[in-house]
Amino acid sequence: MKIHAILAEAAFLAVALCLSSCNMGKEKAKTGTKTAADAAIIAPPSFNADSAYQYVKAQVDFGPRTPNSKAHKECGDYLAGKLESFGAVVANQYADLTMFDGTRLKARNIIGSYKPESKKRVALFAHWDTRPWADKDPDESKRNTPVLGANDGASGVGVLLEVARLMQEKAPFIGVDIIFFDAEDCGAPDTYQGRHEEEHWCLGSQYWSRFPHVQGYNARFGILLDMVGGRNATFYQEAYSLQYAGSVVEKVWAKAMEAGYGPYFIPERGGAVTDDHLFVNRIARIPTIDIIPMDETYGFGDFWHTTGDNMDVIDKNTLKAVGQTVIEVIYNEK
Repeated sequence: MKIHAILAEAAFLAVALCLSSCNMGKEKAKTGTKTAADAAIIAPPSFNADSAYQYVKAQVDFGPRTPNSKAHKECGDYLAGKLESFGAVVANQYADLTMFDGTRLKARNIIGSYKPESKKRVALFAHWDTRPWADKDPDESKRNTPVLGANDGASGVGVLLEVARLMQEKAPFIGVDIIFFDAEDCGAPDTYQGRHEEEHWCLGSQYWSRFPHVQGYNARFGILLDMVGGRNATFYQEAYSLQYAGSVVEKVWAKAMEAGYGPYFIPERGGAVTDDHLFVNRIARIPTIDIIPMDETYGFGDFWHTTGDNMDVIDKNTLKAVGQTVIEVIYNEK
């Protein structure tokens, strides 16, 4: 009996060790699978600033992209075509919008969606129109000249086109919507004698926020890129972004620091800017931040809203700092 008991115990221990070994093997396999999946999620691709620069230039080559113009229509077709060529599900949102002086604008928001079936989503925004008047130009004779908008408009779009190209090659874990807003820069010029209202600006984002491209659309958060290619740019933490989406600001600035772009992303409070993100926050209620340049005197650059906003002001290093930061953020979302 005693011998049988010992043998039974030995047999039991052998079976137990075998089962334990098998379970450990399974756990190792599970751990290995999880680690591999995590590695796939958190290994962001490298943002190509040369590529983004060419997308900026392609827009500028159309000329000023003011609503109702031929260049506006042609550039809109180009942007929608590029998103589609990069594997996005593209939607065009056409709307007649009214400018501050009653002018009717044939506006077009352009949306490119990746993994549209996923409920885990992040929205990336930029505006693609340009200022109809260079009302900040130092030469008064040029203040009615439309702006080329290399930085103010084309830079954010150029960065997001490069993000789209990279997502086609290697998709992040989450779904992403790239949304190009129209009629952002049609607010009243300095010379306007009537009332200046914040609602005069950002007409396309106000429309989309009320009537999104997908009924009931929602996203974890949004990131707006505006004027993200200028030389010597510094990005302070914009005040409305901190008010509505402080945790997103912290996330983005932390990723910028980790990626080595601390000299661009200053972890200090900046001014409040009436921009597309304000209406996305207020109307769509999606916590959204604005990556927008400010110097210590709250300036957007000496070429802002002037005829000098051309390709000469675009710095590939700035495009890289912003683009890689956005990539780091979206590829680490799970």
